[in-house]
Amino acid sequence: MTEYRKYWDEETETMPREKIREFQLSKMKEMIELTYTKSPYYKKLFDEAGVGPSDLKHLDDLKKFPSIDKKDLRSRQQAAPDFGDLICAPEEDFVYLSASSGSTGVPTASPFTAQDFEDFQDFQARLFWSSGMRPNDRYCHALNFTLFVGGPDVIGAMKVGALTIWGGAIPSDRLLSILKTWRATITWTTPSYAWFLGETAKENGIDPAKEFAIKKIFVAGEPGGSIPETKKNIEALWGADVYDYYGLSDIFGACAGMCEAKDGLHWAEDHIYIEVVDPDTGEEVPEGERGELILTSIKKVARPLIRFRTGDIVSYTTEPCSCGRTHLRLHGIHGRLDDMMIIKGVNVFPSDIETIVRDNENLTGEYVCVITEEKHMAVLTVEVEKTDGFQGDTDALASEIQTECQKIVGIRPKIKLLEAKSLTRATHKAKRVRDERKKA
Repeated sequence: MTEYRKYWDEETETMPREKIREFQLSKMKEMIELTYTKSPYYKKLFDEAGVGPSDLKHLDDLKKFPSIDKKDLRSRQQAAPDFGDLICAPEEDFVYLSASSGSTGVPTASPFTAQDFEDFQDFQARLFWSSGMRPNDRYCHALNFTLFVGGPDVIGAMKVGALTIWGGAIPSDRLLSILKTWRATITWTTPSYAWFLGETAKENGIDPAKEFAIKKIFVAGEPGGSIPETKKNIEALWGADVYDYYGLSDIFGACAGMCEAKDGLHWAEDHIYIEVVDPDTGEEVPEGERGELILTSIKKVARPLIRFRTGDIVSYTTEPCSCGRTHLRLHGIHGRLDDMMIIKGVNVFPSDIETIVRDNENLTGEYVCVITEEKHMAVLTVEVEKTDGFQGDTDALASEIQTECQKIVGIRPKIKLLEAKSLTRATHKAKRVRDERKKA
């Protein structure tokens, strides 16, 4: 049996905490200087807040700088097409673009330079290696390749040396056939889809724990990978170990993931500095307590993010892991500040749906997003109203709405067409999401 090294990058992964902070401060000073001199928007923000590069002397000084959020990314892209005025490198240096859905129907772009992309994939390889992937593995990548930042992570598996099978988002029967035919040992999908896929196999007379070669399942996009009950059920179904990953398109794909100890998600501290704050006061919360995750990129130059409010609620520890790695670990994602929905691993905002509904002349513009559960997977039904005088084909109208949702949001929800004035009107803030799933 081939002996492999323990770490992908031992010096970085086992760096003492004080050295990590020294490295972060050095890189952050460079990043604040870069954003101030290259981005008109950051310069304006910093000037309005009365801060500049000379004010960052310690890591704690970062809190003096203003934060941004997803709305800012969208609005700046609209104000300065095509990529916004947060970018700090010329377009000719861009080699890759990921995108997430936007409230206006225009995807929010996240560009990468060649070095950004190399850093991105080297970290994905590091995560895969920490989770036990080795060159003798067969890895089936079952994440969407279309503009989704998780798509290129298959390159990280190739860097590890594993045989990679570029599955992508394909029908369940086709994916099961690929997993079985090529005896894949590792795959990556969402927790709910891993559960659904395993039960689909059983419904077809196949025991995934006995008839497949899957030994490890990487999951992301939903909290389930760090929920013990969910993880335990998936592991029992597949006879495989489940490893939770966390990422977002706004910086790069997976920013954290579980090692083989499966005791929290190791963060990319040499790429991204994190703060965990009280979402109301903005003050940092003590280690181990829950707060909103705020991110600052310290390497990515195409579009750096300074104090980006993710809306994700997390907790963390800086205690060294039993694996020997020293980077801080998330205790999973506890929830969201807003009413964002996660459907089949895709982040869906009510405002995305509103853009579609209110742009259709055959609809009144009123709508409700109803979330239910079928075979352990979240299902979205959009309830909308036909206009009073609509005389057309209701099936064709429903299909039209689904097509627009697929184009703009990336999913095809169920559509329930109602008569005009069927939905309750709100006199203040409308409640657009109704979650009818059974709570654990």
